[in-house]
Amino acid sequence: MRGALAFLHTAQVHVPTFERLVNEIAPGLHARHVVREDLLADARALGVAHAGLIARVHNAMREAASGGEKVVVCTCSTIGAIAERTPTGDAFQALRIDRAMAELAVRSGPRVLIVAALESTLAPTRELVFSAAKDAGVEVQPSTLLVEDAWPHFEAGDSARYIETLARSIRAAADKADVVVLAQASMTPVADALSDLGIDVLSSPGPGTAHAVALALSPT
Repeated sequence: MRGALAFLHTAQVHVPTFERLVNEIAPGLHARHVVREDLLADARALGVAHAGLIARVHNAMREAASGGEKVVVCTCSTIGAIAERTPTGDAFQALRIDRAMAELAVRSGPRVLIVAALESTLAPTRELVFSAAKDAGVEVQPSTLLVEDAWPHFEAGDSARYIETLARSIRAAADKADVVVLAQASMTPVADALSDLGIDVLSSPGPGTAHAVALALSPT
């Protein structure tokens, strides 16, 4: 099935991850991928409130839907809130990959530990957790953990050290948390590394892609 689903990424490395997830959930569903690394770089440099950045994110979302795609998902947590607010003219549905994860997190307990390797990701994810909690009618007490020394390993393509650095920091900070939220899609393997932690460690690609595929395949 073509023309149903598209993804906007800010790193090429995410393309095979989301291709695999789509194929596992809905074999035969074609997903279009648009990669715009410049959007994350500018979000870090200019801030997510920058008018020029906002316009460019919206344009990138519309570009991703230019083949008639029904659903477009932004997989970058830093610009996800901007992407979700894209004026679509009802031509497509704009989603952020991490909303489904946040909805799961707020049902796990009030003490939500939000972990990121990029500082620019923390505030948008914290706001998302509060939004999900409000929608669910629950109270949350989110805390944040920034693991800045992990990101250079990701940029260097050293996934093993990236995951190891994140996992070590999370283990040291998770004793007072009910649930851990991995704020960036690139962190997904950390959940397996922390399978013995005793609390849920949630990542965004799985639940976010499942939600997007369901919407893309819905008859309306």
